[in-house]
Parts: sequence; C-alpha cells; structure tokens
Amino acid sequence: MTDQELLAAALAASELAYARYSKLRVGAAVIGASGAVYTGANVENAAYSSTLCAEAVAIGHAIASGERALETAAVISPDLTSIFPCGQCRQRMAEFDVQRVVMEGPDGEPVSHTLEELLPGSFTDWR
Repeated sequence: MTDQELLAAALAASELAYARYSKLRVGAAVIGASGAVYTGANVENAAYSSTLCAEAVAIGHAIASGERALETAAVISPDLTSIFPCGQCRQRMAEFDVQRVVMEGPDGEPVSHTLEELLPGSFTDWR
C-alpha cells in the first residue's frame, strides 16, 4: 500500500470521528505485520481525559484483531493542514513496533518520519 493510499484510508476514517467538542476530526490507519490495514477515528468525551485519539482506536482495532506488531501508522485531519500524533500515541506506537509514521505535509503530499525521530528514547528502549 502506498503512503497516499494509507492516508486516504485514514482520511475516510476521519469522517466517522466523534468530535462533538473540539470539532477536530482525526483519522488514523495502521498496517499490521500481516499486511492488513486497520483504521480508527477520534472519539471525544466531555471528560477530556477519556477521549480516544484516532491512533489509539486504530491500534486497538489491530490488536483486538490479533496483530502484535505494526509496521506503519498514518494520521490525518481534514480540519488541519497537517497533524502529528500526540506523545501518548507515539509511545503506544513504540509499544507495537511501528517503524514509520506518515502524515500529510502542508503541500498535501505524504511526509514520512521514523518513530525514532518522533520519539527518541522511547520507554521500550529497556527491552
């Protein structure tokens, strides 16, 4: 799957976001080691700490489907020019061995970063 196709899957997922409070829809897609793609959208809650990020939903979908290692994650918002995963989601990606994170750049083209670039010294370094 190309980076553009992965971002398109994440964008489609963002249309299902429950963004009642922020109005910021976010979609994510992850590729499991099996090659399957899992998507998720943010799910907000009046108690903000209970909100689920799109990346957390996509990763949870993958893990609940039997994946234990993920290769690539993509995150996008139709409401922002570009968006980066939050720190908790970066750590969640590290837990499941995501190597690469794809986002939409300001020019609309995919931009790819290694997770090490986005989260140096992750808490999994002790393994």
